[in-house]
Amino acid sequence: MRKIVNVLKKIGIALLAIVILATLAVFINHKIQLSKESALLKGEGVLAHFNNKKINVYNEGSGEDTYVFMVGSGVAAPVYELKGMYRKFSQENKIAVVERAGYGYSDVFGDDRDMDTILEQTREALVQSGNKPPYILVPHSLSGVEAIYWSQKYPSEIKAIIALDIGLPQQYVAHPMGFMDSIMVRGTSLLTTLGFHRLAPSSVYNPEVIRQSFLTEHEKDVYKALSYKQFFNRDMEQELLQSYNNSVKSINLPYPQDTPILFLDAIADQYRDSIYTVQKNKDYKSFAAQLRLSDVITLRGTHSIYLYVPDEIYKLSTSFMEKVNHER
Repeated sequence: MRKIVNVLKKIGIALLAIVILATLAVFINHKIQLSKESALLKGEGVLAHFNNKKINVYNEGSGEDTYVFMVGSGVAAPVYELKGMYRKFSQENKIAVVERAGYGYSDVFGDDRDMDTILEQTREALVQSGNKPPYILVPHSLSGVEAIYWSQKYPSEIKAIIALDIGLPQQYVAHPMGFMDSIMVRGTSLLTTLGFHRLAPSSVYNPEVIRQSFLTEHEKDVYKALSYKQFFNRDMEQELLQSYNNSVKSINLPYPQDTPILFLDAIADQYRDSIYTVQKNKDYKSFAAQLRLSDVITLRGTHSIYLYVPDEIYKLSTSFMEKVNHER
């Protein structure tokens, strides 16, 4: 019996040593690749300063209106991933892509990602980069919570919101992150720190961005490098972990009745009749019913709808803003 126990101990020690060595190899490779890829990351945009940290804002185009693009959780390189869409808008308008803390060319701030902190950083970064309110916000996914909260706290700064398949505060409160979900989020962040995300490139950056042609080949290389550098860092981890608390702040305020909102609901064919899809559309319509000017339009496509129908999004946005300007 003792002999079997000793054999099992040796096997366990050997397996542990293999895991440690493999982890060390992955980590060292990650650091080597980051060093090589750093030569590609020259930066695009204006850096807003917050003590010893910086937030990047990319500006393009000119016009009376400023469209502010706000990405969802985990989109590590916003300036590149959103280019196929914001380039439509910048032909006749001014656009600003805010890369909040932990995203794109911005620094990782390492704070608690409280919604008031996030919002004040966004507002200050826009002003420092030469953008003055009022703004037309174009949030996607999780950033919908920030956009709505912004319109609740500072309604005079928001002319309208073009909501791209956003998450509503009510939805994050109704479906809070469970214990196992939080463990997975923390675990993914740890594995990313160690460099294991390089083993699964399709989870780091969106392959559709590479497949399409709105980026040059050089920009695609930069997009990959920036995604590897920023993917699921501590700021992104904390955003998700704080999604419930941040949404509660919005829930506790009145609806932004005077803020026009266009809800663009992305519906994939295979999920058209799912409980989640049906409920999401009901939630949008329920929220829209509380506003003086709003609309809910369904678009055929996946959650990253900006990659699939940018022309349609631009046309619908332009049409909606004509209604907004007519009402003023």
